[in-house]
Amino acid sequence: MCGVFGVWAPAEDVAKLTYFGLYALQHRGQESAGIAVSDGHRIVVHKEMGLVAQVFDEPALTALRGHIAVGHCRYSTTGASVWANAQPTFRSTPDASLALGHNGNLINTRELADLLEAQPGVAGVPATSDTDVLTALFVSQLPGVPGGVENTAAAVLPLARGAYSLVFMDEHALYAARDPYGFRPLVLGQLEHGWVVASETAALDIVGASFVREVAPGELICIDEGGVRSRTIVEPRPKGCLFEHVYLARPDTTISGRGVHATRVEVGRRLAAEHPVAADLVIPVPESGTPAAIGFAEASGIPFGQGLVKNSYVGRTFIQPSQTIRQRGIKLKLNPLRDAIAGRRIVVVDDSIVRGNTQRALVAMLREAGATQVHVRVASPPVISPCFFGIDFASRDELIAGHLTPDEICASIGADSLGYVSLDGLIEATTLSADRLCRGCFDGQYPVPVADRDRGKYVLEVSTQP
Repeated sequence: MCGVFGVWAPAEDVAKLTYFGLYALQHRGQESAGIAVSDGHRIVVHKEMGLVAQVFDEPALTALRGHIAVGHCRYSTTGASVWANAQPTFRSTPDASLALGHNGNLINTRELADLLEAQPGVAGVPATSDTDVLTALFVSQLPGVPGGVENTAAAVLPLARGAYSLVFMDEHALYAARDPYGFRPLVLGQLEHGWVVASETAALDIVGASFVREVAPGELICIDEGGVRSRTIVEPRPKGCLFEHVYLARPDTTISGRGVHATRVEVGRRLAAEHPVAADLVIPVPESGTPAAIGFAEASGIPFGQGLVKNSYVGRTFIQPSQTIRQRGIKLKLNPLRDAIAGRRIVVVDDSIVRGNTQRALVAMLREAGATQVHVRVASPPVISPCFFGIDFASRDELIAGHLTPDEICASIGADSLGYVSLDGLIEATTLSADRLCRGCFDGQYPVPVADRDRGKYVLEVSTQP
């Protein structure tokens, strides 16, 4: 996943704008956060492990002075979750510096590292992630490419295979680029006196930027005192990620002109039509299952209610639970409202099932709370294949739908019935053409040829000391 944010605004406190932009994108990554700022002469980077609010305080933000900024919140898919892999990555030469934030996953990292190692003066590749390899390759090419970072990006990015939505900067300009498939979202917004690039429109809203347009697949954007320049560097072949509509994006984000919340409600309506059931109450698995549960209730006529309370403060923790707490598992995040559940037939709507462990514990919890029946409805098709483009799905062997039928999954999680929305129903709910969507996790058909060896898990040894 990951969230990226960039701003060019001479009249604004760009570090604070970036902080709030990352706050709006925190759902896309909770492992580390960072901000790089340029004042036109040098780039300063502050990054650390933890949530955005844990990494930055008022003194840290005050020290980041400038008019250009790039920010990142990380969810690791390539490289370990350690400080050395926190972003933005930073590389420099005697003549230029580059800070870069990446949302996506490259599948030819080894090939890019070989290109880097072949450069004169490069002895080994001190990098542990695809992002750092890409940044190092950028910087290694800078001295030999007329036109600086912009032309270097136009030369280097066509070499990268896989998913990349990038925001990056040198001392003088902000850049954004998107892979030719547009796997991960990226949007352009305008401030009164500046410009913003972000993973989702929700991040534009929080900083008061008006939505201009999506960054097109295969497009490179440069923003400086001359305004916004755009060029196509790779032939576009749009295949946006279908799972963004299911779970990844915030419900208040807009993708391809349609609100994500509206899509998820419509998925719920289609789910009710495809898998009707006699029940007393429809409840969501909060928060991601809520819109689809609303749609299911509307279409089925079964009352909607809250049956589960989510602890909003769990998130990612560095404190390991005791064995007693670990056995309670899901109760760290969810707890049932017994008065709403006891004696009733429950339809519980979730966004997806990956391994099945959460749903198994959830069904048991609802029965313990007194539900007479538990019917599980899922607002996406079965996840049968891993993702190679930025979502850390399990291997095919770990995916419950990779080796069990829906009836077998129903028995495994202990539900009275189980229904998934069809792939056609999900696609129709987005209002997008099927040929413009990557749905590899649902049907195993990837826009870019991949094999298990291409997962992009290429790792090199590097010191993890700051």
